[in-house]
Amino acid sequence: MTLGFAPPTAASLRSSSGSASRLARILEPSEWAAAGIPLLGDPREVVGGLHSRHAPGPSTAVLAVLDHEERIAASASFVPRSAPADGWDFRNALLAHLRRVIPHDLRRRAPVRTAVLLYCREGDERWTEEDGAWMWGLRDACTLHGLRCGAYITLTKSGWQVLGEGRGGRRPSSESLPVPLDNGPAEFDRITPRTASGAAEPLRRAAAR
Repeated sequence: MTLGFAPPTAASLRSSSGSASRLARILEPSEWAAAGIPLLGDPREVVGGLHSRHAPGPSTAVLAVLDHEERIAASASFVPRSAPADGWDFRNALLAHLRRVIPHDLRRRAPVRTAVLLYCREGDERWTEEDGAWMWGLRDACTLHGLRCGAYITLTKSGWQVLGEGRGGRRPSSESLPVPLDNGPAEFDRITPRTASGAAEPLRRAAAR
């Protein structure tokens, strides 16, 4: 009797290749830190404004473009299709929405506007592969639209968290009701740096303006 291993089938090879490609389109926290993402001056105001405008529920992405004074110049929300997290698909979805809401800045010598992404999801504030795919997609979409790549923010039941900055708050959360824009910012909690138990260590980097 001859013992051995059956050769991989074409289907298994395609599946393995697809998984490897998908994982290559994910940014690890250390890679996100090395990218020099500019820090938000007032993340509470940005998060509060986006939550008031879009009232995102679970699995909703809110994309916003900030001007040089960090005011929201344009924004859009959408629910990505149900599929394994892939930075390529996320990039294409983000780029399509950017093209709908604001002209590109590719003719400028340097970007003057910044795109940020708030993603409402299940789970806690710890980094996931899905977060990594959104980070990859956001960075690539910004490059193709002539924007600076800005913060990636998660919104969960426990509150909001700017990944890589160690800043977050309890409200708004994925279960919060939207607050009217006129008095929204005053209703949100003060920004509090925090780290979830067992979470990856918060990234440390200097602000790159």
